[in-house]
Amino acid sequence: MNKFNKYFKDAFAGLWSLLIGMRTTMKIFLRAKLTEQYPENRDTLQISERFRGELVMPHDENNQHKCVGCGLCQIACPNDTIEVITATETDAEGKKKRYLVKYEYDLGSCMFCQLCVNACPHDAIEFSNHFENAVYNRETLVRQLNHEGSSLKSK
Repeated sequence: MNKFNKYFKDAFAGLWSLLIGMRTTMKIFLRAKLTEQYPENRDTLQISERFRGELVMPHDENNQHKCVGCGLCQIACPNDTIEVITATETDAEGKKKRYLVKYEYDLGSCMFCQLCVNACPHDAIEFSNHFENAVYNRETLVRQLNHEGSSLKSK
């Protein structure tokens, strides 16, 4: 008699679990459908402010950026998508100063983790909301950020 009780108890527990799952499924099934008509709705598309689309280096009206070439973003990047190339020059007083030569960013390898942005002490880089990055060739996903117009649609 003990085996039969356990059998029916287990069968009832399985049936109860199935009914709970079906209740959730029916609740979702009867909900009003919401479909984004992308790309027809590009004008009205609302993208979250916190969305991480691609890394950009904002420039001011004089085409200057805030990056000093410290390389902290390159160190913070877990999969080496950022390459910072710097050089030093000596000024008239004999002081050596480092400056940024090239800032390369590989969008195809980026995990969009934002560790590079958090590591930057000068707020020189940020993520934009631009998300349309479909290309035919992966080499075009490598961007140079330290000159204006380096990205498809920077802020």
